Amino acid sequence: LTNTNITNAQDMETIWTLLPAIILVLIALPSLRILYSTDEINNPSFTIKSIGHQWYWTYEYTDYGGLIFNSYMLPPLFLNPGDLRLLEVDNLVVLPIEAPVRVMMTSQDVLHSWTIPTLGLKMGAVPGRLNQTTFNAMRLGVYYGQCSEICGANHSFMPIVAELIP
Repeated sequence: LTNTNITNAQDMETIWTLLPAIILVLIALPSLRILYSTDEINNPSFTIKSIGHQWYWTYEYTDYGGLIFNSYMLPPLFLNPGDLRLLEVDNLVVLPIEAPVRVMMTSQDVLHSWTIPTLGLKMGAVPGRLNQTTFNAMRLGVYYGQCSEICGANHSFMPIVAELIP
């Protein structure tokens, strides 16, 4: 019942399995080093801490004496003509352009996601963990985003508005 010819190709199968695995490891190691070195900015010009709460964000400018404020969505009665419904806030975040900005985020209660798609930013805010992301914006303007995590009954009502100024 045993066929001795089955093991004839075993050496070849081992080679064509291990060779691609070794090549992939040799490609991945330098790439991971470059990925981690580009993710970290050692000397950011500006740091802001964002704390996600149920239905609003708290921002803290840590470089400027600990300025802290809350950012709530504006109710429809307070909107001006031309304002974006469900995206306008009472206190927006003001950030500089052409300077490395570090955004550190955490959450007070549940999972949140600090997302501004037009800036290419999306980072999870997890309770008990301090995450960070960095960016360097080049265009002036007002950028809108929302929490993109299912973090509660009114999770879509956590808008993020960032104004980038010189």
